[in-house]
Amino acid sequence: MHTEATKPQAGTLQMPAPTVWPMVLALGLTLLLAGIVTYAPVSVLGLVLAASGAVGWFRQMFPREAHIAVKVQTEEIAIASTRVLRPQTPASPGHRRILPTNTFTLMAGVRGGIAGGIAMTVPAGIYSLVKYHSFWYATNLLAAGGFTSWAGKSNAFLGQFHWSGALAALAIHGTISLLVGLLYGAILPMFPRWPVLTAGVLVPLFFTAITYSVLGVVSPLLNQRIDWWWFVPSQIMFGLVCGYVVNLHERVRTPQFRSLPFAVRAGLHADRNVRPDNAPQPEDDREGSN
Repeated sequence: MHTEATKPQAGTLQMPAPTVWPMVLALGLTLLLAGIVTYAPVSVLGLVLAASGAVGWFRQMFPREAHIAVKVQTEEIAIASTRVLRPQTPASPGHRRILPTNTFTLMAGVRGGIAGGIAMTVPAGIYSLVKYHSFWYATNLLAAGGFTSWAGKSNAFLGQFHWSGALAALAIHGTISLLVGLLYGAILPMFPRWPVLTAGVLVPLFFTAITYSVLGVVSPLLNQRIDWWWFVPSQIMFGLVCGYVVNLHERVRTPQFRSLPFAVRAGLHADRNVRPDNAPQPEDDREGSN
């Protein structure tokens, strides 16, 4: 055991001493567990190795850690760069602009998800009535993703009303609608222009592409029978209604807004960092850039 700490010498660096005891302990624990499913002597050997490794490691760490002196050679390395340095405009001393400064509440996303989920059932129901003469086909087809016993069911079976299918479809559709509604409440403030149109078309198409790529693994039955020409309008209907409902709610200030100077938050002074591209540069900025 180490009773005294070795003093570092000039030109050396104190490093932890190498030890093999952690590997002995790991090997012992492995053999100890392996003997449970093989032979008892293997566990006995593992117990001996584990005890030896623990004691050896303990002696090397307490009461003081074992160290070795490693010689250090200092060398100055000149770092050269091939990059061409260009003069840059000095940073403005004003406060940085942080976006977004406002967002929607969670309830706005929840209400938007509920409204979008209800609106999405309209084109899905029309599709079921037109092609299969039953409103419940789309409902049971969604529920079939969670029922492996429905994999070989016929279209006539899926066109009938089933309590289990209705409850499963309601749970699946409701959960997804709420989650996507919360996502809309978070991303709508990020669209500067035409947020409802952007979130109502681009985001549904993006989710459709993701669903198309993973549906074969998640639900092979739904992947075989789904009609994408009706699925895309249903997604767009959800996006338009959900985005519209979310956008009706008032926005709340975010911590980014509260971090701005009081003059900016109160509307008494504009943020100096936000300047139109064709606006003239102030005199002090032009002098500083020269």
